[in-house]
Amino acid sequence: MEQIGNIIISEFSDFNDLGELVVVVIRLLLAALLGGLLGLERQQSGKAAGVRTHMLVCMGAALFILIPQQAGISDSEMSRVIQGVIAGIGFLCAGSIITGKDEQGATGLTTAAGIWFTAAIGVSVGLGREQTAVLCTLLAWLVLYVVPFFSRSIRKKKPASSEPRGY
Repeated sequence: MEQIGNIIISEFSDFNDLGELVVVVIRLLLAALLGGLLGLERQQSGKAAGVRTHMLVCMGAALFILIPQQAGISDSEMSRVIQGVIAGIGFLCAGSIITGKDEQGATGLTTAAGIWFTAAIGVSVGLGREQTAVLCTLLAWLVLYVVPFFSRSIRKKKPASSEPRGY
């Protein structure tokens, strides 16, 4: 019975010390917060990928970086991990894009870009680049919340003519 107890304890001994545990908790919580901020706009816009999706994407990307860091992999190996995260998130993004057969064309491009960018923020948090992650979240928030006001005013000023020009 003692041997089983020792095996169980060794299986749950990922962290070398309390400091490592605190770093992982802070990074994952920050990833959840930053991802949630970006997902909030998508959810308020009535999009399928909202707060929870963005939180999970950001935390997942951070976790995919944290685990290899804990294992002590080299920089070149970390590069491959990051490439895998980027490629993998592309499949999720592709699923959020719907190609319509009517005049609207493709929809979901902004949501897909937001998911992709949220994953990049998660990678940044996972690497311990918290200031960069916060700055990028603020910039993305500006794009999602502020830019639509400008683009609406531009669309209103655009001429309504849709006749083809004879070029």
